Parts: sequence; C-alpha cells; structure tokens
Amino acid sequence: MANHAETTAVVEHGDGGVEHHVEPSALGLGPGAWAALAMVVFLGILVWKKVPGVIVGGLDKQIDAIRKQLDEAKVLRAEAEKLRAEYAAKIANAEKDAASMVEHAKSEAAAIVTKAEADATAMIARREKMAADKIGAAERAAVDELRAKAAEAATAAARNLIAKNHSAGADKALVDGAIAGLVN
Repeated sequence: MANHAETTAVVEHGDGGVEHHVEPSALGLGPGAWAALAMVVFLGILVWKKVPGVIVGGLDKQIDAIRKQLDEAKVLRAEAEKLRAEYAAKIANAEKDAASMVEHAKSEAAAIVTKAEADATAMIARREKMAADKIGAAERAAVDELRAKAAEAATAAARNLIAKNHSAGADKALVDGAIAGLVN
C-alpha cells in the first residue's frame, strides 16, 4: 500500500473563528509538488522525443516560406513600380502627341480656310471675267447685227434711189467714174 498522509491546515478568520482544512499528500508531497513534478516529467519527455527541434524546424520552415513570400512581394512591387513608370511615360507621351495633333489640326484648318478664301476669290474673279466677256460678246454681236441691218438698209435705200434717179446713161457715167477713181 501507498503511504498516505494528510496535512491539516488551520485558517483563522478576522472575526475570531477558526477553520480546519485537510490537504491530501502522497509520498510526502503535496498537490503543488506533484503538479511541478508532472510538469518536469512532461517537459523531459518532450526534450527526449526532440519535440522542440520539430517545433523549431516547423517554425524555420514557416519563416523561410514567409521570407520567400516577402521576397516575391518585393519583386512584384518592383515590377509594378516599373510598369507604373512605363504607363506614366506612355500617358505623358500620349498627351504630348494629342497636343501636337491638335496644333497640327489647327494649322491645317487655318491653311484650308486660307486656301478656300483664295479659291473663292479666284472663282469670283473668273466668273466676273466670264460675265464681262459674255456681256462684251453680246454687245459686239448686237453692234454687228445693227451694222448688218444698217448696211442692208443702206443698200436697199441706195438701190431704191439709184433705181429712181438714174437712167441707163447715168449708170454708165457713174460706173466709168468709179472705175477711173479706182485706177488713179
């Protein structure tokens, strides 16, 4: 049989009362000593089975994995910064290109307007000249027509006068005088 011993503790209260407690003990050790002994044995088994090494190894693996993730994150951040810088440069170039396109479009528009004004002025001048030429041609045609009618009228009048006023002898003298005037 095991040695079983009991310890009696006396607790005095401030109101004058006394209370007795019995604490069990085995092999002369109290509950606190047994708890400490159990803890020492437990820790000894853990060391003997190399549990701390396993725990440290697992923690080292986790540390290495976290370190790799941090390194990958640094690389990814550097790549992201590089991409951001590239896109910022592309945006700046696109803005410059857009500004130059706008300036080029404005200058082309101004050139087109200037050319259109010059073309319109030239076209107006050509049409004015064409109208003046048509008016001149119409005037010349009218004058020519009037001259032709006047010549016809003069010829008809002369024919009538000659037919009325001249006889055959007078015609011969007139023709001879005209021929003599041509020869001299």
